[in-house]
Order: sequence, then structure tokens, then C-alpha cells
Amino acid sequence: MRSTLAIVGAGIGGLATAALAHDAGHAVTLFERFDAPRPLGSGLVIQPVGLAVLEAIGAGAAARRMGQPITRMLGHEVSGREVLNVGYRATAPGLALHRSALFQALWDQCVARGIKVITSATVDAAPLQAGKRALTLSDGRRFGPFDLVVDTSGAASRLSPLQARALPFGAVWGTVPWPDGTGFAPDQLRQRYRAARNMVGVLPLGQRPGLSGTHAAIFWSMPTAALDHWASTDMAAWRAEATALWPEMAPFLTPLTTAADLTPARYTHGTLRRPFAPALAFVGDSAHRASPQLGQGANMALLDAMALVTALGMENPLPAYAAMRRWHVRTYQAMSAVFTPMYQSGSRSLPLLRDHLLAPFAPLPGIRHLLTRLVSGDMLPPLAGQTFPDQGFLKP
Repeated sequence: MRSTLAIVGAGIGGLATAALAHDAGHAVTLFERFDAPRPLGSGLVIQPVGLAVLEAIGAGAAARRMGQPITRMLGHEVSGREVLNVGYRATAPGLALHRSALFQALWDQCVARGIKVITSATVDAAPLQAGKRALTLSDGRRFGPFDLVVDTSGAASRLSPLQARALPFGAVWGTVPWPDGTGFAPDQLRQRYRAARNMVGVLPLGQRPGLSGTHAAIFWSMPTAALDHWASTDMAAWRAEATALWPEMAPFLTPLTTAADLTPARYTHGTLRRPFAPALAFVGDSAHRASPQLGQGANMALLDAMALVTALGMENPLPAYAAMRRWHVRTYQAMSAVFTPMYQSGSRSLPLLRDHLLAPFAPLPGIRHLLTRLVSGDMLPPLAGQTFPDQGFLKP
């Protein structure tokens, strides 16, 4: 049955939901708080199950053209000890790309479909009216009612009841041109740790829209309290500290001359028990939030979008949506809660557990296969009870 949908937020989850819902025959209106839709953030990795959703939307080719396939994630302690080595299936690598490239791939698909977009639209409330939802904007405008409002507005949502806990560590992120002559492989995410107090990483990104050459994302973790003072950081001293931790990374740091070249990011963790209310569904960060350590944030938003639109064709669609995603979301949230402190925390014991217990067992065939499925996003069925698109390319 054709429904009217209001989608709040033109991020990854919102654009994916809009395109999929349009293709399923629903009337879609997309609301975006900015004057012109635009991406926020730096680099990310779309895992194989997320890529399957992009393919279903028609955005896969553009994303692959801009992005950089990632075949392996490597991490070393400052001593040089290897403590992380996770490979993808040869037929299903991850795809690293700048958020602007992913946004452009999805935005182009929505434009091609002629999806209606309302900009400068900060949604304050979605009151229930006779089984439907209207939207009230901060400037007083009202729209609707709609059969369903889909909140994809992320951590800044004014509709989601999620009360997430703040994580003690965050990071600063920046994007730099890929330097000539570096010994870094362009298909590997690389990290270096000092216990769990410091983590610095390099993520190859491929191309950025409107810019020549290839790029990389640089990230550096720190306690959230330190992020409050990042703007006054002595960059020469910071580059010296980062270079001492990882000398081979020095060419990537040269373009970073002011604190404004790196953007602070704070993270929270939490999950809604029920990602819906009457005529209201929550997708992506408005439904669940976690550290980016497992690289699943954008992945989860894409999977939520696919699950929700699939459920719209069922009896009791919102409970069906929740059931489809429940165990996949909960499992990855739990894994994030367990693993993140081993790489980003003030703990002395957890890095030792990581280095001397987990790392030696990781190369064993059964553990290695499990870790591959963990990062690929299919450790559990992404959409419980449903046939997931393009399952074939996820198999060994």
C-alpha cells in the first residue's frame, strides 16, 4: 500500500531510506535542517553488507569509483608488536571513502528520482494526529500529516528518546592528500597504539568530489576532556608527539598546520529498546550509537533503511522492522562496548589483554574467520528472517 513518508535528516540513513522507499512506491518528502544538504565528517568504511544496500539503491558504482577498497586492518603497538590484523574476503573488501563522496553518490540517486526536499527545516516535534504524524519546524512551519515519520537526524535528533552515555574517549579527524613516496599500502587501514591512551591512524579514502588526487583520513584519539582544549593545541608539539609514536606517518602530518585542520569528535553509546513509536521510526544514530571502532556506523544506518522499507510491505510494519534488526544491532553494540576500551581508554589491563591474549589467538583459522565476519557486518544475518540482497558476494 502506498504511504506518505516524511524523512527527517538528509544524511546517509535518510538518503538511503528516501531512495528505497521511493522505489517501493511510497510518497517521500525529505526534511533537512541545512540550507543545502551537505555531509558532515571525514572518512568512513562501508562494509560489504552496507555496499549491498548501496548496490540496491544504484549508488554502488559511484561509491566504488570514488572510494578505495580496503582489504586489511592492521594495528601495531608503539614497540612494533602487531596486535591487530584482520583481513576481508578476497571477493568482498570494505570500501573506504570520504563522507562527501558517499553523500554525493546517495544524493544523486535521490535527485534522479525527483524526491521532494524541504531545506532549512529543523524539526522540533512530530505530534500524533489520528494515527498519523505532523511535523512542526523551529520556524513555525507545519507539514503533514504523514502516514510515517522516519527520524534519521542522528545524535542531534529532537525526536528520539534515546539517552546515550558519553564515552570517555573521542578523537580528532582530518583529511589530507595522499603523500608521494609513502610506504603505506593504499588498501590498508593502519593504526598505531600506545597502550590504549593514544591511538593514531591512517585511512586511505580514494577521491573527494571536486578535488584532484587521492586522500587519506588522519585520526588521533584522546580523552573527551582534552577535546575541549583542542582549539588551543600547539600543532608543532602535537606533530612531534604523533611522529614519535609513529615516525612513518610523518608525511601525512605535514599539511596539518593549525588545530582547525582537525575536527574534534565525541562519541556516545546507547540503543533504543524499541526503535519506533506509533507512526514514527528511528533509523541510524537516532536509534543506536556507538564508538566508530568497529567501523559500523554508516553500515548500520544503511541496514536500518533497508529493513524499514522491507517491513513497510508487511503486516505490523514497525514491529517487523524492529525484529529484523534487533539481534544484529544488539550484537554489534555489545561488541563495540567490549572492544573499544581495549583501544581507547585509560585502562592498563585491557591493552595487555589485547596484546597478549587476543592478538596471539587472532590468526587461528576459526578466530580469523570470525573477525572477518565481524568487520564485514555479517556475523549475524543483517535482516533477520529476510533474504539479504547480493548475499553471494559475501561468501568465501
